[in-house]
Amino acid sequence: MGRASAVLTTPRIAAFIALAAGLGVYYGVHESLWYAPSVWWDIAFLGFVLIPAVFGLVYLALPLWPTPPLQLALLGVAFLALGFILQYAGAVGAANFAKLAAMTAIAWLFLHFFEDVSWVVLVALLVPWVDAYSVWRGPTHHIVTHEQHVFTTLSFAFPVPGQNGAANLGLPDLLFFGLFLGAAARFKLRPFWTWLCLTASIGITMALATQFVVGGLPALPLLSVGFLLPNVDLLWREMRKPRPADA
Repeated sequence: MGRASAVLTTPRIAAFIALAAGLGVYYGVHESLWYAPSVWWDIAFLGFVLIPAVFGLVYLALPLWPTPPLQLALLGVAFLALGFILQYAGAVGAANFAKLAAMTAIAWLFLHFFEDVSWVVLVALLVPWVDAYSVWRGPTHHIVTHEQHVFTTLSFAFPVPGQNGAANLGLPDLLFFGLFLGAAARFKLRPFWTWLCLTASIGITMALATQFVVGGLPALPLLSVGFLLPNVDLLWREMRKPRPADA
């Protein structure tokens, strides 16, 4: 409790509240805002404003990643249930942020079981291939193509100003965002630059999906790059350290 209280007394919590309030207003009134003359204006707004603002909440909450695993598990389940209840109740905006909180808590729960940064590197190298298969040939492709309502429930929406539409990011992508950012903090890498690159990777993925007129692209390949790229020298140095021999 002492560590959590110390975090809550810093200006970080004030910034979190202000950012959450601003996002709440945007999600509430976005359909009444300007209508951009081009889809690229919308992509620019999402990539440079809305996506960084949403994931700014995760960055501001980052000092809480050492929360005990049991508490994280309970928070994850509670927020996930709340997200689904709000979704079906029609409170879609609030549901989005409940799902974000749930996936972040679950990501930080998993992080407690990563004993070495090499485990995170291995995940970053493997999951893009699984995600790419899922999006193009596997279950994600089926859900997006034939079960759109399911994808809406299992994703986070970034609403476009002046419209009813939104760009969506799957819940596993939120989980890996939290995992990679939490790993940057846990293993003393570069948390801010990691957050910046992870956030930029999502905007770039959306821009590529728009440019090539595809229904969706896997986000994890560039998310993995967003973790590895700003930390490559630290990761290389850490992985080259001699490991103590087993007794």
